[in-house]
Amino acid sequence: MVLSKSIARFNRVATNRVTGRIAGRAPGFGKIIHRGRKSGREYRTPVNVFKAPKGYVVALTYGPDADWVRNVLAAGGCGLETMGRQVALTNPRIVHDEQRTATPFVVRQILGVVGVTEFLYLDQA
Repeated sequence: MVLSKSIARFNRVATNRVTGRIAGRAPGFGKIIHRGRKSGREYRTPVNVFKAPKGYVVALTYGPDADWVRNVLAAGGCGLETMGRQVALTNPRIVHDEQRTATPFVVRQILGVVGVTEFLYLDQA
């Protein structure tokens, strides 16, 4: 069970405007910088992101079919603003991990309650 589309819509309109202001600087958060597949417009999507050996891991709280995920997969990469800096990322791949091993213990517990088992792994360019 990932978060529903109605929650996603509410977050896009309300919550993301608030978290978007801190997401690029707060630990465990970041902004994925990507382009729309059809519009070509640049978007900045707040996400839960964690450092990984080769790059970063993003928790897919809305599942792998979210528009921003599809944009990143289609483009073969994206930018990431995290901890006050921008990083270029490449080689996006979705990984199913029921143990949520790439996340800190507390986050692992929260993602478990929500039912998140899909993650987007990206390599630092």
